Amino acid sequence: MQTKSIGVVSWLVAFLALSVAASSGLAGMLLAVEEINAKGGVEVGGARRPLKLEVLDTRDLEPGVPLSEALLVVEKLVLERKADVLMGGPVRSEAAMAAMDLIAKYRKVSILTTGALTPAYHRRVAENYAKYKYLFRITSEAGQLAKEAIDLFESIRQANGFDRIFIMVQDVAHARAIAGLVGKGLEQKGWTVLGSEVYPTGALDYSTGLLKARDQKAQILFVWMDHPETAILVKQWSDLKIPVLPVAGISSAVEQPGAWASTGGAVAYWLACPANAGNAPSNATPLTMKFYKAYTDRWLVEPEGYGTSSSYTGVYVLADAIKRAGSVDADRLVAALEKTDTTGVYGRVRFDPKSHQVIPSYDPKEGAVSTWFQWQDRKRVVVFPKAIATGKIQIPPGLTPSKGKD
Repeated sequence: MQTKSIGVVSWLVAFLALSVAASSGLAGMLLAVEEINAKGGVEVGGARRPLKLEVLDTRDLEPGVPLSEALLVVEKLVLERKADVLMGGPVRSEAAMAAMDLIAKYRKVSILTTGALTPAYHRRVAENYAKYKYLFRITSEAGQLAKEAIDLFESIRQANGFDRIFIMVQDVAHARAIAGLVGKGLEQKGWTVLGSEVYPTGALDYSTGLLKARDQKAQILFVWMDHPETAILVKQWSDLKIPVLPVAGISSAVEQPGAWASTGGAVAYWLACPANAGNAPSNATPLTMKFYKAYTDRWLVEPEGYGTSSSYTGVYVLADAIKRAGSVDADRLVAALEKTDTTGVYGRVRFDPKSHQVIPSYDPKEGAVSTWFQWQDRKRVVVFPKAIATGKIQIPPGLTPSKGKD
């Protein structure tokens, strides 16, 4: 008897082939689906059924594309492709927020695995659970990432005595919000925030901010930009020999495994945060390097960065929930997802029962762990949090630690 496939649908592709977060997230999802289907599929009611992955493009990160287009794609997935579950994006926070009412209207379970960093997403779920209970997010969000950045900088201050920082961010909502949260948090801890520069998406010159950081004797440069043109910033930092420790948040130009080659080594000493662990080599859980090797073998490239490990993990978490629910019925699936307690690529995976945000931790035995790495001698070396670190932060030439301890 022929089995019926379960339509697991992603609409995360944006910027078309140029979207690093989208393409690597999709690759992670495809790998998980292939692995599950190779074992016969998902167990549902005593039988195994294959997962079917459909992909549509919301184009929500393309300049000038209206949010209405992303919403039309969501409806197409539901009404034409008959999706049982929505997974992936939209990647842009504004698009993800706009899609919430539509997803709730059709009572479809949705798992965000990449993008949409705004804390407003899970707050809305908590504030109106009855309406938005179908929506989950299995990756990190801006508030948590800002907290991690502050804790990282505090550890750098303890080790090196640095307490002067300059901030450069992309002109998008979540980046401006993170800049504000990090700046305010550090000032409360006694840091000197020397200033900030905001750049439009696709900017081609970052020298003004770099020279301000140099002239004001900044010790740390905090960058939050996810557009590919950040590679220009990396090269300008190197060419101008700006004596600061550069720390990027989610940044495709820095976090990619090919960044060393593409920048001619200019990315040396740069730190980046591709969000969840597994997007750079570590031993966060027994599954981390297993995923890392499987991804590299399948796609002939190391996991590229943000959204890769979370999209892979999301498929496995969904498969587990379907098995426990014995169905893809939305309400039964919500109940199963709320009871999720499993080990994934980046730690213990559980959802807050009211907000449906994945529960974070610095300890992979307790929650979902992020990863901050530094480029050292052509390799991405995880340096934070301590529980999964594989090395220590190196200070670039020209920047002398003033005090501190190892």
